[in-house]
Amino acid sequence: MADIEKVSINLSVVDLGQIDLLVDQGFYSSRTDFFRAAVRTQLGGHDEAIKQAVVRTSSVLGVILFDRERLERMQQHNEQARIVVVGLLILSNDISVELAQATIKSIKVYGALRASPEVKAALADRIQ
Repeated sequence: MADIEKVSINLSVVDLGQIDLLVDQGFYSSRTDFFRAAVRTQLGGHDEAIKQAVVRTSSVLGVILFDRERLERMQQHNEQARIVVVGLLILSNDISVELAQATIKSIKVYGALRASPEVKAALADRIQ
């Protein structure tokens, strides 16, 4: 299993008793199994919101390249990117000023940004 983070929650004794009853009846193998299933169910119910948030925000540690193709796909879906990079952000030279303005909502770079002077100038108010 991937990295695991321990979480503590406060529950009423009635809620905890109901969970224990479900475990005892074999619906779940343990309390942990119950909580994992409950979390997955809740996350699944918010799947679309999570996907939209993930699509709109690109956070990277390292190097990321945005090229014309990628931004055109975003434009087709009426999406805008909020880009956060610790490292190097490269906006390829084939990106027009118009495309960059239409698809990049904000940029925050802890490191370096490589882009054409025209694109940098056009996005100056969106670069933090």
